[in-house]
Parts: sequence; C-alpha cells; structure tokens
Amino acid sequence: MSSTAILILMFGGLTLFMLTGLPIAFVLGGLSLLITVLFWNPQAVIILVLQIFDTMKSEALLAIPLYILMAALLSRSGVIEKLYRAMELWFGRLRGGLAVGTVVICVIMAAMTGVVGAAVTAMGMLALPEMLRRKYSPELATGTICAAGTLGILIPPSVLTIVYAVTAQVSIGKMLIAGIVPGLVLAALYILYILLVAWLKPGAAPLREDYAPVPLRQRLSALKALVLPGLLILLILGSIFFGIATPTEAAAVGVFGALIATALEKKLTVDALVSAAADTGKATAMILWITIGAKAYVAIFTGLGGADSLLGLIKSLEVGPYVILAVMLLILIFLGTVLDEIGIILLTVPVFIPIVKFLGFDEIWFGVLYAITIQMGYISPPFGYTLFYMKGVLPKALHMGIVYRGIVPFFLLQGVGLLIAMAFPGLMTILPRLMEN
Repeated sequence: MSSTAILILMFGGLTLFMLTGLPIAFVLGGLSLLITVLFWNPQAVIILVLQIFDTMKSEALLAIPLYILMAALLSRSGVIEKLYRAMELWFGRLRGGLAVGTVVICVIMAAMTGVVGAAVTAMGMLALPEMLRRKYSPELATGTICAAGTLGILIPPSVLTIVYAVTAQVSIGKMLIAGIVPGLVLAALYILYILLVAWLKPGAAPLREDYAPVPLRQRLSALKALVLPGLLILLILGSIFFGIATPTEAAAVGVFGALIATALEKKLTVDALVSAAADTGKATAMILWITIGAKAYVAIFTGLGGADSLLGLIKSLEVGPYVILAVMLLILIFLGTVLDEIGIILLTVPVFIPIVKFLGFDEIWFGVLYAITIQMGYISPPFGYTLFYMKGVLPKALHMGIVYRGIVPFFLLQGVGLLIAMAFPGLMTILPRLMEN
C-alpha cells in the first residue's frame, strides 16, 4: 500500500472505531493489530509486543502513579478545606472575591497535585455552594471552577506534562518547570476577567451584605493553612528546578510529604490509605493501557511510512511555519472536543514533533502550546472532562446548560493565553533556560 493510503486507512479507521464508543486503549491496540496482520506482515506483530515491554520498563512513567497517589492523599487530608477558609477570610470583602480566591486555591492545588479532577471536584463541593449562597451568577461560579481547575495541566507537577515529555523525548524536568509561567498568566487572565465582570455586572458577584470585618490577626492566623502546601510545593518544584532530584524522585518526596500532611491533619487512616491506593491503581492502569495502545498504533503508523508521508506533505506546502503551527494547534483543539487528552498526546506528539523540528521551533515551547490546547480540550463542550467532574457535584437546581454557557468566556481566555504564549516564546521558556545555568 502507498503511504498516502496508509494515512487514510489508519486515521479513517481510528475515527470509525472511536464513533462506536469503544475504549480508546482497545481501539488503538486492536486497530494496530488488525492493520499489521492484514496490510503488513503477521510477523511484524512482534513490534506490538516490544512496545508493551518498552512501556512497562519506562522509569520516567514511574512518576505518574506517585503524583496520582500524592493527589489522592491530599484530597483526603483536609488541607484544601483549610485553604478555602483562609482565602474566604482574605478575599471575602472583595467584589468577586470568592471566585478570585477559588482561582488562587486552584493554583496552589495545581502546584501540589497536578491532577485536574481533584481541584474541580474539591472546589465544586466547597466553593460552588458558597458562591451560589452569596447570589453569584451560576455561570460565573461554574465557569471559574472548571477553568481554574485545569491549571493543573500546566502548573507542575502535571501528569499530562510528564506523558508529553516522555512521548516527545524531551527533559521532563524542563517541561514541568516550563508550565509555571503560562499557568500563572492564565490564572491572571481569569482573575482579571472575574474582577471585570464583578465591576460591570455587580449582580453577577454581589458583596455579602452581612459581612463583618475580620481582624487582621485572625486573617494572618488563617495563613497557617499555607504552610504545609508551601513546603510541599517547595520540596517538589525546588528539587526539580535546582537539579537536586529527578521528577520521579521528587514525586516520591511529594508522596512522603502528603503522608506527613495527612497525618498532621489526623486523617491518615487505613481506610484513607486503601481508598487512595485504589484510586491510584485505577487511574494509573487507565493511563498505561492508553499508552500501550497508542505506542503500538504510532509504531505501526511509522513502520508503514505514514509519518514520512505526512512530513513530506508538510515540506511540500508553500506556507509560513507559523501557518503550519496554527493548523496543528487547531487540530489539537478540535481533537480535544472528542478524544481523551492522554490519547491525543500519545497519538499526535510522535507525528507532530518531527514537523516541529523541521520548522525550527523549540520543543519545550511547543510543549507549552500543546498543554494550553489540552486545557482548552478539558473545558470544551461536549466532552470536556471538567464539565463531567462539575456535573458530579452540580446542585439539582442547576443544569448542564449553565455550565456550558459559563465555560465559554474562559475557553476564549485560554485562546488569548495561547496567543500570548505564541507571541512571547522567550517568556514561556525563561525558567527552563535558567535551569541550564
């Protein structure tokens, strides 16, 4: 078969099977096996077996279950509840302050856990009822939580960033640190939007009428809630940035810190450990199955000449490199509306990275752009993950239409963040460059 026919067959087959609703891991693995036997050589099935062994012995992937376990422990520790109470004391008098405080907490949670579901679920249970009780616009409240909760994709330690770095074969440490600046830029955009809405539409974020001024001493005392998260963030990010530990070693340190934090909050019970371990096992198994299926698919796609055909097509186009970059990012945003984000990374990164190298772009910078598009996929209707996390904690009086309407402005803000990251590549990669010195 010609390489063009391979392109059509593999992408067409993937699209067809995905429409059946089958799990993506088995679609990728099964399609790879089918195409290998029918259109290549039955003996080439050994390639699929080698991909499985290559995945299972990867030390870099060991960081994934550790970070997930850390997130699972912290979600049971009670640290997040104390953080929210502290933010409420500091931002409660500001118009739109609860929403601003929610963004700040999500930034802290992102730097502690890197797991989106934990942040969205926790804020959906803590912040959403309080904002609704204060007569906040339901659209603003749900949109804020959904968007801010996805900051864990950029701000390290991010599981998705690790998957990208392993797949793209770039430094995991540099890729993790590179997410800090764009993550803070997006958080700043969210806060500015919230304050603007609160100023233009006071009814969307009203002040609390019965609010009693809180003494400064009490507010300062509440900041004790930041001590444990701050130490944990310092241990993880500091050890990676200064080269003291690898990302995997930093993950192990993070788990140890999460155990201490949970113990200090007197929440370290056998039931908590068992449930955290069970959640970690389920999430890790899902990621590894998708990884195995995607690596098999990409290996067969490359072996049959599909990757070379695509790269040759790109080289033949008489357009500027930024046009090609924009097309790739638009493809990623579109895929984010229908596919699992880990599947998107594992499928497209091996195809896109040679194109990025050919165009002369920095791979770490492209990784930042990639992560922002994944964020956009996480909140884009109809299948954005955060929308379903929010649905799980949504009061019965609210419906999903409110969530969809509320997320649109934040989706556009993420688009603005993507344009900023494209326009200022040096700003996005300043911290990874400092790691080299």
